[in-house]
Amino acid sequence: MKLRYTLLPIAIAGAVLVQAQEAADDSIQPPVPEIAAPEVADVIEEVIVMGRARSSFEQLVDERLQDEASVDVLGAESIGRLGDSTVSAALVRVPGIALVNNKFVYIRGLGERYSTSYLNGATIPSPDLTRNVIPLDIFPTSIVDSLRVQKSWSADQSANFGGGSVDVRTKGIPDGPVFQFEIGSGTSTENSGDALSYEGGSDDDFGTDDGSRALSPELLNQINRFQGNVDVQSILNTLRREGNVNATVADAQRVNRELGLLLNREIGIQSENIHPDIGLKVNAGNNFILDENWEAGVLAGAAYESQWRNTEATSRNFNFPDEQLDHERESTRSINITGTLAAGLRFGEDHAISTTSLFIRNTDDETAINTFFNENRQVTDGFGFQRYRFQFEERELTAHNIKGVHILGDQTRNMLPSFLQGVAGMIPAESQFDWFYSDAGAVTDIPNQVSIAAQAETDPITGEVISSAVGLNATAADYRFTELDDDVRNYGWNVTLPFALEKSTLDVKFGLEHSQKARIYRQSQFSLGALSVTDPAVLSGELNDVFSDANILNSGNDFVFDIQGTNNQSYIAVTMVDAVYGKLDWQIGDSWRVVAGARWEDYRQVALDWNPFGFSLDNPVLTTDVETLENGVFQDDRVYPALALTYSGNLWAETFQARLGFSQTTVRPDLREITDASYIDPITDDLVDGNPGVVPSDVDNIDLRFEWFFSSGDNLTATLFYKSIDNPIEFFESAASDTTTAREIVNAESATIRGIELEGFKDLSFLGEAFSPFFLQGNITLQDNELVAGEEADAPTNPVRGLAGSSDYVVNASLGYDSPNGNHSASLAYNVFGERLYVAGRNGAPDGFEQPFHSLDMTYSWYPTDRITVKAKARNILDESIEIERVGVTTFEERVGSSFSLSFQWRM
Repeated sequence: MKLRYTLLPIAIAGAVLVQAQEAADDSIQPPVPEIAAPEVADVIEEVIVMGRARSSFEQLVDERLQDEASVDVLGAESIGRLGDSTVSAALVRVPGIALVNNKFVYIRGLGERYSTSYLNGATIPSPDLTRNVIPLDIFPTSIVDSLRVQKSWSADQSANFGGGSVDVRTKGIPDGPVFQFEIGSGTSTENSGDALSYEGGSDDDFGTDDGSRALSPELLNQINRFQGNVDVQSILNTLRREGNVNATVADAQRVNRELGLLLNREIGIQSENIHPDIGLKVNAGNNFILDENWEAGVLAGAAYESQWRNTEATSRNFNFPDEQLDHERESTRSINITGTLAAGLRFGEDHAISTTSLFIRNTDDETAINTFFNENRQVTDGFGFQRYRFQFEERELTAHNIKGVHILGDQTRNMLPSFLQGVAGMIPAESQFDWFYSDAGAVTDIPNQVSIAAQAETDPITGEVISSAVGLNATAADYRFTELDDDVRNYGWNVTLPFALEKSTLDVKFGLEHSQKARIYRQSQFSLGALSVTDPAVLSGELNDVFSDANILNSGNDFVFDIQGTNNQSYIAVTMVDAVYGKLDWQIGDSWRVVAGARWEDYRQVALDWNPFGFSLDNPVLTTDVETLENGVFQDDRVYPALALTYSGNLWAETFQARLGFSQTTVRPDLREITDASYIDPITDDLVDGNPGVVPSDVDNIDLRFEWFFSSGDNLTATLFYKSIDNPIEFFESAASDTTTAREIVNAESATIRGIELEGFKDLSFLGEAFSPFFLQGNITLQDNELVAGEEADAPTNPVRGLAGSSDYVVNASLGYDSPNGNHSASLAYNVFGERLYVAGRNGAPDGFEQPFHSLDMTYSWYPTDRITVKAKARNILDESIEIERVGVTTFEERVGSSFSLSFQWRM
């Protein structure tokens, strides 16, 4: 392998000579280079395949070989070849990884809470409202240099480790001048017809609200004025207390209705032409040699994407699938904006400092219409319900980190003053000190989430809506305003001391790390609706007209404004971790390596519910109940061990490695889950209750990995893994009303996961010369898992079941093509996961399982010149749908459609 990497620059130079030769022949030039042609051609024929194909899949092989843990790495070239646009989509190509809801990564069958995400090795906050983990769909692959997935734990990582960790490593400073510009467009098969929309704001194109949707400051002032109680009697008492002793009930009713006018009511649904997707990306940077020792570099990048997507989804009751169902039509406009800035400074070969700043804005503007039937109104009744939903959700992530690497090499030693030479001589050669500091913040803002309830007259056979009107109900219009602010500070340092022994080497590594996170979550909820109207016709027609100023202020229409109860579902949470670790890395000859380490962590957390509209002792901002306060505090102080044994040789291949790893780790609950707060899960629409009594899970991890790397570039990896979990954290269904599904987070009794991963890369030239441009790369994971519910679960149908979101198998396969002249490349990628548990039943109700999704994607790239790339992508070619089944009944189906895109890239 070292020989091939040494020959690569020579081969590239040869390729340039051949390209020049071909150009000369086309111009009828004398064949001057013929003397070297026979020797160069032999090298070129082998390496052109390497340059496009094997460099994509092998460029990070050295990292895998040198790491003590089981690690999989995806480089930027591999990601670009397969055409994945987000980090979450790219990660499904890694063995043992499945994607849930297009954003959350499940590693080895364990849910998203069991995975940890980093940005350039540092902890980052989550902009997700209901989960403490990072939704990886917010990261565009355009910023990625590589993705590192670690599946076995090492002591230099956080002990909060279950299935594995994902490190998103962004592009650093370039080796020379860089300028790259890309423009692209695309569409989806579901985008036929118009999109649902409404009156938005002037800044929607930039993915941010201009204030037209936001909670009115005047409304907040009025709520403070009335001490958080806006019913008619409270308003009347306040008016009289303020000096209006003659105020009447009618005056108070009018004030109450006027409060409703302070809500954004520009919510009339309209049709909008769907424009094709727009994508723009630019990167620019350079490397500067300041003098013989100093070198500096900078790289800046920006990206903008805008797209519309229509989706249709149908949910059904498994007992009465034809009578009780919910059909939703949704249109979403997404805006993604990314900015990156990397800078670095290097002194000689021993010292380097680099900084990275990242800004990501991901905004979804959703408009949806639901038509549904339940046990109160079924399809054959000829009457049903409608719900109009509007949600503008803006997520932002900002991260700044700086890191340094300092090596005590020969150059550094020679520069030290004489009085330090003796001290330096006592320190092993090539000792290393590295450090980092990261400050990151995540903000999620939903300036307006509106839901309007309506009554519908429907066709008793088809369920089609004939007419509809907003219901007579004080809570017909539900307004929610949500803000999340998550800040993380993370810093640490490491020291590596290499000792050369007689027949072995010993690296001693130790370090310190500190991490702290503060999260503030605020949700305000209001309602507006009419108890009676003078003319029922005012409840029909456009929503703008139903909730017009004239209708609300009309004293004949009994409109009521109120504050709803979820205002006590806001919370404040803080965590802090101090850690110290040490490990010994002992290399015995060329064959054996032993790494033993341990990490001590002191973990502290505080999570408290708070009421933004608390104004009294009976309704306080923060509780004063001692037991509740005590339940909101948790501390854990423990040592976590890790041991890894590696053998290197040439068993059946030029390079062979076998690794055995054992470790003990923990998985801590999400911040929101350790409060009494309840919330509506935006993905499942279930009511989710927190549980302050949830404790961390203890995990025992065992990995055994075998890796074969052949001289041809082919490779094969086989990994056996086993995990045992005490007190696993799981969702279980809990008691609720007939029309509401509720879930509670609890500690189950135990869980086990066992499985095997197989991964390989094979050049197909052995089938004949015609197949030499083709190669096959893929992986398969087979696993079995079991969860014992235990006593805390509320009447589960199956007390022993599989883990939620876990599949028995996951398959990834990619067929690649690289033309011999290097002008074309293509990949056909296939991914499928086995049936996986989506919802666990309660009181005899059956479990629901998400069905296998057969994803087939294709990417084709054309390189007409060294500077131009034209890329075409097709996603979900098989037009698969997302389906969930319970006892053979399809209880949920969503059509996602096939998507197609075309991009043009020019680089300097």
